Amino acid sequence: MEQQGRPREAAYGHGPAAAPAPPSPRVPEQVRGEHTHSEPPAPRPVQRHSVRGQILDALRAALVSGELVPGEVYSGPGLGARFGVSATPVREAMQQLALEGAVEVVPNRGFRVTVRSATELAELAEVRSLIEVPVMLRLARTVPAARWCELRPLAEATTAAAATGDRAAYAESDRAFHRAVLSLAGNRQLVAVADDLHRRSQWPLLTGDRLGRRADLLADAAEHLALLDALVAQDLTVVQSLVGEHFAGADR
Repeated sequence: MEQQGRPREAAYGHGPAAAPAPPSPRVPEQVRGEHTHSEPPAPRPVQRHSVRGQILDALRAALVSGELVPGEVYSGPGLGARFGVSATPVREAMQQLALEGAVEVVPNRGFRVTVRSATELAELAEVRSLIEVPVMLRLARTVPAARWCELRPLAEATTAAAATGDRAAYAESDRAFHRAVLSLAGNRQLVAVADDLHRRSQWPLLTGDRLGRRADLLADAAEHLALLDALVAQDLTVVQSLVGEHFAGADR
């Protein structure tokens, strides 16, 4: 029997005594990449953030489509049940939407979808026009035709989305096209500000308003293709007219 405190080597006659090595800390099986049926691997720390992001995207789509009705109050647990998640990521996503002005907090009840006026839509359209029209005119003078041709698939994607009548899908493709155009200016702050204004302009006044009609979506999408043709031709007059009409249509 090994004597207490006696080095292992000396006890078995393998040489001179040596200082005992400190015990190695036990590495959990999850850290080693192993697991058993009784000890499932720990979840990745990014999962919660990923869920919150997915819920935020889903809520934005529900706002654009009119599924979340302006003026109605929605609770975190209620929306969580709808999306099959806990109330926590829903509340976190709703807090972001509150910062964007899409909803407002109702203490002890949840979040009310903001009721917007036609005046607000017109103001958003005016600000977008002040930002984007000068940039597009400058780009029309400097960007070669080949670069504009590269954006045609994005413009065609807006037409395809409009043909489905899916307002949320169209909203995503619409913003993707505008982001791609403005990104040619090389100003990330400009793209971020314009995209935020664009997103806000896509929230409906009421469920089933004019932007939800398929014919209006198709007309809006057609302007993207016409704009690309004008940009390729460097026809500044047509570019200014088309962009102006595009924004004017957004506030009706």
